[in-house]
Amino acid sequence: MTGPWTRLMAAGAVVGTGLAVVSGAAGWDTAHRLLAALALPWLVGLLIVAWISARRLLPTAVGAVVLFGCAALLTGHDVHLAAAALAFGATVLLAVRFAFCDVESQSVAWRDYVTLTKPRVMSLLLLTGGAAVFVGAGGVPAWSVFALTMAGLALACGGSAALNHYLDRDIDPLMGARTAKRPVASGRVAPHVALEFGIALSAVSFVLLDALVNLPTALLALAGNLFYVLVYTRWLKRTTPQNIVIGGAAGAVPPLVGYAGAAGHLGWAALVMFGVVFLWTPPHFWALALMIREHYAKARIPMLPVVRGDRETARQIGWYTVALVVATLLPVAFGVFGLVYAVPALVLGALFAWAAFRLWRETTRARAVALFHYSLLYLALLFVAMALDAVA
Repeated sequence: MTGPWTRLMAAGAVVGTGLAVVSGAAGWDTAHRLLAALALPWLVGLLIVAWISARRLLPTAVGAVVLFGCAALLTGHDVHLAAAALAFGATVLLAVRFAFCDVESQSVAWRDYVTLTKPRVMSLLLLTGGAAVFVGAGGVPAWSVFALTMAGLALACGGSAALNHYLDRDIDPLMGARTAKRPVASGRVAPHVALEFGIALSAVSFVLLDALVNLPTALLALAGNLFYVLVYTRWLKRTTPQNIVIGGAAGAVPPLVGYAGAAGHLGWAALVMFGVVFLWTPPHFWALALMIREHYAKARIPMLPVVRGDRETARQIGWYTVALVVATLLPVAFGVFGLVYAVPALVLGALFAWAAFRLWRETTRARAVALFHYSLLYLALLFVAMALDAVA
């Protein structure tokens, strides 16, 4: 069973491999390498779909990817073109076979597609990534760079979110009314449609960033996507109470994407922004876990409050908050950020520490709610301060 998003990927793969063959035959060296690189995400996406939901097409998908890889490895002009032509033929065959697969007749509302991308979560990720574009540019970036980087980052975030819906479809109905109403968990969207939608968005993200921004940005966005989906959602979330500590690296990738989008590489400021989000994630999510501990327990997700209790969670929140505040102020001492950033960082950090201390002293749901909501405002304002500091 396949859906419309698989057909989109199949069309992209055919066009991409076809252009790669034409550009190689015409001797367009730079354009050929770029077009060949842009064809690969579509092929990999089709391979994943075949592996999960269309096994009878797996040999054809593997053949197309292997032939494409052989074309890339063979340096002789004639054998390179021959392998590329075979890869194109295999890709066309794969697209035709996907076209004749059973078609999902379910009608999906556009609102459900939007929900699959988790727009509220995405908004904060885009804010941190957008601020990093200003920092990477050392001021106001070119509007085209900013727009293209944000578009690619949004597609990557939306793709990973849709894949999260697919992977968490078994536990979402157990996590309370909010998650039970999600499109896949409620049955409004078939699981394979969410899977294909997520893969398609991820592929489009890589193609857009690689073609119109730069390769490091595309690779960073892809790495964050894969870490969130495979390492955090698939593995850490269900196996260890340190899930959000390690998994926080995924949410810290957008600043790296934004910085690289503007600068073309990473710098100390990018690593600082990564570290800030990484240290911010445990206090933020543990406050949420204190709020809905019984939901995590019901779904057998080993969040810290479920495994170690509320008091220990509040203590860990306190220590991570101290580390976070120190980490936000150290860059000022080393000249990474200036006074425009330093004053808000100090004030915002002091308020965060005060809220965490109150929760540590009196661990109640009301204090956890207050800390959770403030943590969102804190990170948003802190990154706005970083962007303003770069402009000043």
